[in-house]
Parts: sequence; C-alpha cells; structure tokens
Amino acid sequence: MSLRINDTAPNFTAETTQGTVSFHDWLGDSWGVLFSHPKDFTPVCTTELGALAKLQPDFEKRNVKVIGLSVDPISDHNAWLDDIADVSGMRPEYPIIADTELAVAKAYHMLPASEGDSFSGRTAVDNQTVRSVFIIGPDKKIKLSLTYPMATGRNFAELLRVIDSIQMTGKHKVATPADWKKGDDVIIVPAVSNDEAEKLFPDGWETVKPYLRKVKDPS
Repeated sequence: MSLRINDTAPNFTAETTQGTVSFHDWLGDSWGVLFSHPKDFTPVCTTELGALAKLQPDFEKRNVKVIGLSVDPISDHNAWLDDIADVSGMRPEYPIIADTELAVAKAYHMLPASEGDSFSGRTAVDNQTVRSVFIIGPDKKIKLSLTYPMATGRNFAELLRVIDSIQMTGKHKVATPADWKKGDDVIIVPAVSNDEAEKLFPDGWETVKPYLRKVKDPS
C-alpha cells in the first residue's frame, strides 16, 4: 500500500554524504524535499542533482531542506559528486543518503519488501521505481509525492511552484488554479461563504461561477 498525502513521512536514521541523519530531527521545523535515484553515475540523475544544486538557495528561501537518496554507498556518492560538478558546474551541498540496505526505499514504498536488503548486484533497472519526490511539511506529513520514469528528468522549478502553492494555501482559505504561479489570482475555497469572504477579502473578488470566485494572491 503506497503512502498518501497527509500520511506521516516515515522516519529513519541513515548515513549520508554529510554524516548520520535522523530524518525527522534533521527536518526540525523546516519543510523538506526527499528525492530518490535508482543508481549513481546515471545520466539523467546526474543532470538532476546538478539542477537542484543550482536551485538550492531558492528552496532555502522557502524554509525547505533538500535531501537526496541513491541505492549506492557513500564512496560512490562522493565520486559521483565530482562528476555532477563537472557536468553542471555546481557541486551539490545537500546530503545524499546511502540507502545500501534498501531500507528507506522500502519504507517509502518505492521498492517491495521482497527486493532483498543490499544494493550489491542491483542495476538501475532493478531500482527504476526509486525515482520519486516527496514534499514533507514541518508537521512531518507528506504534502506531495511524484514518481518519474527513468528517461524523464524532473522539473525542480515545478516543485518550487507547488511549494509556493502549498505554503500559501495552508495559511489562507484559498486554492490555486491550473498553471498558477506566485502572484497570480487564486480561488476562494467553496467552504468559505460570501459573508466570511467579505471579511477575509475586503477588496472584493471576481465571481466566475457561484463556486469559482477569484481573488488577488493574499500573500
């Protein structure tokens, strides 16, 4: 059974390129992005880790910590970081988990329990479902999960857009429409009556349909 939105993100203790991490303690009061990779020294993942390294300051501005995961040992991770720096011009400064016993991949239901307990002898194809992204809130609840095919690189700007939406809609009684970007109009949630909306949004709103009321971005 896969993890769902609002499930508690499984806690774990693991070795990373920046030492031992106890995940919930490491998150603290921050948001988190956990993104996983089936194998070190794979082409698409190499570009992804470099792209995320360039965007790390944008995640930090949103109080978001980033942590990677790959089913390989620390020694391979450290050598791979050199390749990533060569390819992207940026060496990742976020930790990367060495999930050599497949424990985190299994805890997050990216691999079935029957897949053994060692990275040894496994190929990227064996681990192809270990290509997921989880956005986790300070409450340790999963806010988003996505799994990508091996040949499709991830769009980290989209993750920033989603985080902007989740953080804003968690503070205000609004939702974001399709293709929304920070600063665009938002939608008053249906649970808010017009009387309540007048107090929350005194500058008014546009009624497109009785159930679709657009208002300026309150953030």
